[in-house]
Amino acid sequence: MSDLPVAPVPPFEPPYYTVVFTSLRTEADHGYDETAEHMEELVAKIPGFLGMDSAHTPGGLGITVGYFRDEDAIKEWRAVTEHRAAQRRGREEWYETYSVHVAKVERSYGFERGS
Repeated sequence: MSDLPVAPVPPFEPPYYTVVFTSLRTEADHGYDETAEHMEELVAKIPGFLGMDSAHTPGGLGITVGYFRDEDAIKEWRAVTEHRAAQRRGREEWYETYSVHVAKVERSYGFERGS
């Protein structure tokens, strides 16, 4: 994945949307990290993409939250050909199970020490 500093995505002015992708990985790697990095690059080009938080446990559980300004941005991301190919490959090779939750954010705030 990327070498960005570890910090949560800051709050945005609501409303906006989140896509929560929770997964349990298989033992197979087969290019997973490279594909995930490429997906991060592609989604960043989507107008209305606000950012992404991601965390993984040593046991293979992963949670990625994508933040989008509106539903049109989510639809555009879903339609990206390379993203759809990565989804297929994920079902075939990389995931034992996953779930996707899409939610509208109506309240958003944060805290930063020293601010």
